Amino acid sequence: MRHVTDQQRRARLALRHALAPAARVDSPEAATRAMTALHSTEPATVYLSCWARVPAVTIAEVDRALYDDRSLVKQLAMRRTLFVFPRDLLPAVVSSASARVAAAERARMAKDIVAAGIAKDGDRWLDGARSEVLARLEVEPQGRTARELRTEEPALDVTVPGPGGQIWGTSRVLLHLGLTGDVVRGANTSHWRTSRPRWTRTRDWLGTDIPPLDAREGYREIVRRWLYSFGPGTEADLVWWLGATKTIVRTALAEVGAVSVSLDSGDTGWLLPDDLDEVADPDPWVALLPVLDPTVMGWQQRDFYLGPHKAPLFDAWGNAGTTAWANGRIVGCWVQDADAAVRVFLLEPVSESERQALDAEAERLTGWLAGERVGTGYTSPAMKDALLNVSRRVHDITS
Repeated sequence: MRHVTDQQRRARLALRHALAPAARVDSPEAATRAMTALHSTEPATVYLSCWARVPAVTIAEVDRALYDDRSLVKQLAMRRTLFVFPRDLLPAVVSSASARVAAAERARMAKDIVAAGIAKDGDRWLDGARSEVLARLEVEPQGRTARELRTEEPALDVTVPGPGGQIWGTSRVLLHLGLTGDVVRGANTSHWRTSRPRWTRTRDWLGTDIPPLDAREGYREIVRRWLYSFGPGTEADLVWWLGATKTIVRTALAEVGAVSVSLDSGDTGWLLPDDLDEVADPDPWVALLPVLDPTVMGWQQRDFYLGPHKAPLFDAWGNAGTTAWANGRIVGCWVQDADAAVRVFLLEPVSESERQALDAEAERLTGWLAGERVGTGYTSPAMKDALLNVSRRVHDITS
């Protein structure tokens, strides 16, 4: 069995994820393909993930890909998480990962509707609500926001208590329609850092319906792309990332002809059969990545790039905050100070050249943001400490 060292995995990460200077790409589409998909739980992540991989990218270029060319499309999929996918990957995603989440979501929604006393047949109510939304959007090809739909279709203006005290309404119906590929998150009516989409029929947004695929075929294509972006990865990595079962993952690995390799951790990893050659170590590189960046979130087993820093860099639910990288390893995080300047805070010592490169990257990001502050709901312990240090520093200066 061929062995792949952690150093080789870090070299692959640098090159495949377009993070090393020589490997950076020229468009938001290329950055998304490099990662298979970009996380979009927080809208700003898409823009900042592209910034890290596309020299001189602008907000307008990302908007162009998302809303003008529509070559990148937002879709709820693996682990009930919102991603941005290359348009050509949508059929595979909707037929497999999204369909799996849609089935679970339907069961929960139908149960909640009955428990709330809104209808005796939860599935029938959901089918009716879906039909009402689609009928409204058929005569509104530019789409409608969730608020507009709630006002225009009173039957959808419901308040449904769910388990754990959660409350849901119209937006949950739209979420389910998105999972099944009937609607998409279209034009954003708010700032690039905030998501307030016009929900739009897929055929109106893309010019066609999403072609149906067999779920097995869909999973096979996603796994093939993931292995190129993230391989070698373990079976556990794929089960977690896909939110799927071992059977689904093992079937897909077999169908793409994946080859097993040994890893420094002692685990078995997998590579595509035509991707077994070693890659050369890239020149020294650094990167500043946003919360939930796909490089940080691509594996479940992360020791080869994370080292001992899991606790400070992830919240209690496993969501990654911002990260600072040096030559394939996470060495810290970044935050913005009171003037919106980006500041890097280290979790371990780095060389003087690495520190200078990280500071230069922070200055570049500060200039790109041009005074914009990027808020987040995923503040890691390291970020909290860094923000406290920034606050203390300002206090020391002004006192």
